[in-house]
Amino acid sequence: MKLFDIFGKREEKDIKELEIYSGMRVVVEDTEDRMLFIANLKNLHKDTAELYQFSEGDIFQDVDIESYRGTESLYVRLRGFNDCERKAVFMEGIITPGQRHVWQVRNLTVVRVENERSFTRLNTDIDAVVISPGDDEERVCRLLNISVGGASIGAEYRYHKGDTFLLKVKLSGDKPSVMYCEVLRVIEKEPAKFEYGCRFLELTEADQEQITRSMALMGQEV
Repeated sequence: MKLFDIFGKREEKDIKELEIYSGMRVVVEDTEDRMLFIANLKNLHKDTAELYQFSEGDIFQDVDIESYRGTESLYVRLRGFNDCERKAVFMEGIITPGQRHVWQVRNLTVVRVENERSFTRLNTDIDAVVISPGDDEERVCRLLNISVGGASIGAEYRYHKGDTFLLKVKLSGDKPSVMYCEVLRVIEKEPAKFEYGCRFLELTEADQEQITRSMALMGQEV
């Protein structure tokens, strides 16, 4: 075996072990980039795993996913988010139906890994408010875009890199979502107008799932 092949295989193994893990939340799409369902990736072993599909009430797609259960297998693309590394993980694989809401995955392969800004980001431009620590005052801002990892907001008051605040916005439904944010980037658009790139802090799995579901619903409305 060539030395290059040895290192190539080792690198591929290291990437998979580092970037994919059981419990990762993934978005599953067909080859036409249509969202099929959202799932938890579990029981990962080499290039096989299981996808535990969220309940039917949490499925957002233009196709009837249950119709695929009559097929023997389906080639799909998967997008996950590594919470520890703050990176988007893009994968490919073949799924086959198992028991209800569970899909078997084989030939699972990491296609690429990118920083969190490359994770699906939905342009929104909707009203929101920010609340600074120790201050109950709600200041109006605009949610410009959002991803599972963070958001971009526009405001007329100044924050600095490292500042934290609560971002409250109605993403979908009647109940507002509240995210704890840290400012990573500050862009001064013009005097007294700023754009802030923020990341979310201390998100629970339920929070992440809510953001993912809301993004899917909002994306269908665009």
